[in-house]
Amino acid sequence: MRNKAVLFFLATAMVIALPALWAIAATSHLALHQIVNQWHTAWADQAMPWITEAANGWVPVVLTIALLWHSWRAFLMMGLSTALGSLAVQSLKHFLFPGMDRPAAFLAEMPGLHLVPGVDLHHSFSFPSGHSTAAFGMCLALAVIWGKRAPAVGLALLACILSYSRVYLSQHFTEDAVAGAALGTFIAWLVYRRLYHGPLSLRPGLDRSPVRRYSGE
Repeated sequence: MRNKAVLFFLATAMVIALPALWAIAATSHLALHQIVNQWHTAWADQAMPWITEAANGWVPVVLTIALLWHSWRAFLMMGLSTALGSLAVQSLKHFLFPGMDRPAAFLAEMPGLHLVPGVDLHHSFSFPSGHSTAAFGMCLALAVIWGKRAPAVGLALLACILSYSRVYLSQHFTEDAVAGAALGTFIAWLVYRRLYHGPLSLRPGLDRSPVRRYSGE
């Protein structure tokens, strides 16, 4: 069941990613951002700043700590997926792509761009999106832990919405979000393969909860 959950997560994400990849290949990043920016509503302007917070760094930290009540394996699945994703994305931003600016740096070239009121726009270190990396790492980790197909599809959709929120808020270009999604997914998949396949999958101690053990439950 767990393998199928991962497969359904990946398939759902890929179905949504393919049109985005086609658009990235066919359109300049400024033109594509202006096209995507046309799709805005008053209710989304209110919701997106809150939605994007679900991919902020503190959310995976809280989930990771909470999973100590589940098992060491679940704790490591979430913790390693999101921590390694954060390390990778910051390394890419600061060492490989330090000159990649965000949409706010190109406002003069995109006149009439709709900006959500109250959002503090960042200007630099655009590629890849850290929120998108965290969203997909976190959601794939949850899909693995849950181990069921239907929730995996829902979690993939949630990850896509969280990633899209970065583009909606003009904090990132589409390619930033897609790259972050790919990075977060890949790292979480590697962690999954390590923890649930091979030698570590045969260690029953990882399936115990350290909190329940020491609390006597």
